[in-house]
Amino acid sequence: MKYRKDKYGNELSVLGYGCMRFPRKHGKIDMAIAEKLLVEAVEQGINYYDTAYIYPGSEAALGEIFEKNNLRHRIHIATKLPHYLIKNRDGLDKLFQEELRRLRTDYVDYYLMHMLNDIEAWNRLQDMGIEQWIEEKKKNGSIRQVGFSYHGNSDMFCKILDAYDWDFCQVQYNYLDEHSQAGRRGVEYAHSKGIPVIIMEPLRGGKLVDLLPEKAKTIIADYPVKRSAAEWGLRWLWDQQEVTVVLSGMGSEAMLRENMRIAGESSVGQIPESERQLYADLVKAINESVKVGCTGCGYCQPCPMGVDIPGAFAAYNRWYGEDPKNAFMDYLKCTTFRKNSTGAGNCIGCGKCEKHCPQNIPIRQELKEVQKVLETPLYRVIKKGAGWFVHF
Repeated sequence: MKYRKDKYGNELSVLGYGCMRFPRKHGKIDMAIAEKLLVEAVEQGINYYDTAYIYPGSEAALGEIFEKNNLRHRIHIATKLPHYLIKNRDGLDKLFQEELRRLRTDYVDYYLMHMLNDIEAWNRLQDMGIEQWIEEKKKNGSIRQVGFSYHGNSDMFCKILDAYDWDFCQVQYNYLDEHSQAGRRGVEYAHSKGIPVIIMEPLRGGKLVDLLPEKAKTIIADYPVKRSAAEWGLRWLWDQQEVTVVLSGMGSEAMLRENMRIAGESSVGQIPESERQLYADLVKAINESVKVGCTGCGYCQPCPMGVDIPGAFAAYNRWYGEDPKNAFMDYLKCTTFRKNSTGAGNCIGCGKCEKHCPQNIPIRQELKEVQKVLETPLYRVIKKGAGWFVHF
């Protein structure tokens, strides 16, 4: 296993274990399979394990397995504060203590503000005393490092990076999202500030593997260098010095061993120019199947009404080209968990965005379609609840 250093010189395995989707049996985590996978992962050198309060059963499973096998001292646990569920300072302590009980530990190595997608959400936490709370927890050793996970555009990501002295951050990033979400600009900006970057969705939840369009699969199959779609995707990330850890939710021994092999063979600056055209060809082939030809360049931003236009189109394209369920969740994350909603429904049709769009997309018309498809009655209910939490 290869390692890259965090902000304070600690070595983190370049392949991290994403623990959101352990194998399940009868609706519950299959502890026998999960234990086998986690123990092997630790033995093979993976030392970064990512979970969250809202991942069903995940924190408790990790705690039980690591305690049973006496592995806590060999690994780093990353878990997350669901700040959108917190109303006051007492709530911070109550929830954090519950996480420690689940994890069967007295400290968390890497603690994230979960889905901190808006600077207003951070301001709300500051008003609640979050900075003093973090300082106390760091002083008594119950939290070692603090960061945040993010879904949204690069402009807001950079604002949040500048709002606090973060120890690390976590973003969705892959060769298809190079210019959407936090994007390459955000990842490079974090690196310039000395902030390690943890990568989630490195293969877009399967979009860059099993859900590739046939044309993209053919491009990979016909390429002289024979690698799987997953390997191409992971190598693209590990080629970049700005990437510290790449998370993968490995649900089988075969996947675990394959990802470990790729991690061991990958390094910074390893991809030759001759192979970079392959990624451009793949992105082009994938985008041919999308509903809106948005490249995520961000020239349409900022919208006077706050609409996250690139984020809205990314979720809309994912709805039709990949998985509606995940697309809906993406849209929720990008538009609701913040003080002011950034959904397509905010559009008033001013047309300012269209004047700057290099793709000449009829943005106003497409946003109406996004609203019809994604802003369902369920969306409106969740949006209202999320807004209530953020406000109060």
